Amino acid sequence: MKKTLITILAVLLLASCGEKQPQGTPQGKKEESKKTVSVPNFNADSAYQFVAKQTQYGPRVPETQAHAACAEWLTEKLSDFADTVIVQDFRTRLFNGNGIDGKNIVAVFHPEAKKRIVLCAHWDSRPFADHDADEANSRKPIDGANDGASGVGVLLECARQFKMQPLPENLGVDIVLFDLEDYGPHQEDAEKFYDDRVNYWALGSQHWSKTPHVYGYKAYYGILLDMVGGSNPNFPKEYYSQGYAAWVSNKVWRKAYDLGYRPYFTNEMGAMVSDDHIPMNQIAGIPTIDIIDLQENSSNGCFPEVWHTINDNLEHIDKETLGMVGDLLLHVVYEE
Repeated sequence: MKKTLITILAVLLLASCGEKQPQGTPQGKKEESKKTVSVPNFNADSAYQFVAKQTQYGPRVPETQAHAACAEWLTEKLSDFADTVIVQDFRTRLFNGNGIDGKNIVAVFHPEAKKRIVLCAHWDSRPFADHDADEANSRKPIDGANDGASGVGVLLECARQFKMQPLPENLGVDIVLFDLEDYGPHQEDAEKFYDDRVNYWALGSQHWSKTPHVYGYKAYYGILLDMVGGSNPNFPKEYYSQGYAAWVSNKVWRKAYDLGYRPYFTNEMGAMVSDDHIPMNQIAGIPTIDIIDLQENSSNGCFPEVWHTINDNLEHIDKETLGMVGDLLLHVVYEE
């Protein structure tokens, strides 16, 4: 996951944007009572099982049997919940010039609604454990339990909840599972293939941002989930998210504070992370933020210790973290 990253040395505190409140009620008008919104309970056990199911297929590297089998399962599962599921087949080119096939999977809820929110994660897994401490593992594929499957697991459970408790009538949600996010060059080859004119990562997001599942598609905003299943996470406001869509991150972080998640959703500026939200902002023009676990003292720059190693497996997935992120998403969506 996330590849081009620059750690921010100076940690900045960001003031959350407060909404203006009326000073009083105009004479002759009664103050309207706030509408009560019922938010479903996110089931962390269910999300965990969705993560486990993905890892059971093995590494979900594009053009492998595990990848194809998982794509079929994801499509079938989302079809149980959504109004419409669209599989966006595409062909693109890797860093080494080789062509490769990918699949973006899109689940549509309330397709008739004009106001839309897009929730996304990547479902492929890294073909190289190039940050593993054991050099013998560096060319092995990874399970990607946290880096990929955790975000998908949370979104699948959100989709299940959308089915059981319909969204507000005026709101539509599109869940987009991006493929080929994590097929950038091995770190040993990074300099060889470096080209500042080309982004070899987030290939599925680049394709969808140029050619979305609906012609002329627009969304009010987007939320990307990445590495949202580790223990004791740290979710600062990722640098590019704050630059492109500060109002979205401020909105989401305010809700996290309201729900008591402030120890984990920190009011600090995080690192610059090149992820699926970059094409969504730059190409699709959708203000999109990245909720991503960034660990300041990690040996992997600022990503979790299991990042791009063979240890990114189900043993390192924490149900409480899945539950926290999923609960936050449901509140943001249903209270929109």
